[in-house]
Amino acid sequence: MLATFLIGLREGLEAALVVGILVAYLTRIDRRDVLPRVWTGVGLAIALAVGIGAFLTFGAYSLTFQGQELIGGLMSLLAVGLVTWMIFWMQKTSRTMKKTLEGGIDRALARGGMWGIVIIGFVSVAREGIETTLLLWSMVQSFGDTPSSLLGALLGILAAVVLGWLLARGMVRVDLRVFFLWTGAFLVVVAAGVLAYSMHDLQEAGVLPGPFTAAAPVDAAGNVLVGWAGFPLGWAFDVSTAIAPGGPLAVILQALVGFMPQMTWFQVIAWVLYVGIVGAFFLRGVRPARAASTPVRTPDAAAANIPVPTLEPVAGHPKQGAQ
Repeated sequence: MLATFLIGLREGLEAALVVGILVAYLTRIDRRDVLPRVWTGVGLAIALAVGIGAFLTFGAYSLTFQGQELIGGLMSLLAVGLVTWMIFWMQKTSRTMKKTLEGGIDRALARGGMWGIVIIGFVSVAREGIETTLLLWSMVQSFGDTPSSLLGALLGILAAVVLGWLLARGMVRVDLRVFFLWTGAFLVVVAAGVLAYSMHDLQEAGVLPGPFTAAAPVDAAGNVLVGWAGFPLGWAFDVSTAIAPGGPLAVILQALVGFMPQMTWFQVIAWVLYVGIVGAFFLRGVRPARAASTPVRTPDAAAANIPVPTLEPVAGHPKQGAQ
């Protein structure tokens, strides 16, 4: 529940900040008449995310076990790809996000078309919505605690909406640089866990070799080998006697870091490589603390009564801000 709460909070706050920028800018230029179009786009994006989640959840029931595992593994891979892209996209473009959104609104208003504003609202929220749906669905599939997982995500999204509204009203001040830095690092670890579970699904589906296929190394009794003796198609470790699968500790560890009491070598290797490679690039893109500026209000932001999104200091290399 904690993991899905944090995911819902982070992704929801990203969307809330983007919508806040759009609404504040339209208010400042006295074009409140087109606000319903923005909300139409936002509503369509939410409906799309919910529809994808419902399709993945209920559509899988009609598939065979192998089909379910295959779909689960592929969707988890897609979720990892989207999360990875969003992490680095935020680092690269967050410093110019406000300017880009306002420029898009100006162009849409200049053309005079209704759908231009609707599309801006839709695209601005759909990215986070689809990413969140796939990531949460993959996590729910991995540890199966559906009610508490969905409740955690819902509470996180509701908290993000409230926090975004309070920020827009100037009623609270949050160091978003620190918030997105730590939640970004958390997402790297979560994505590594989802990637590891996708390996498990694909191995169960027979797409990848492993303990569930005839290629698995076994002992005289037919048991799949564990440890170095089972490398690379057996179990990397099996501590299920100490940590009960499905127990509270196993669920918490799996939700937070992707740990399972019994993991294949493919899972362990995928987790280590992802954290090592993606984590290194993530840390490389984080601005040194001494270069991080204190959140300030620009004249435009002050007029709109919304703080400049302090996503800026999280941007990648200092030179990227000039792009």
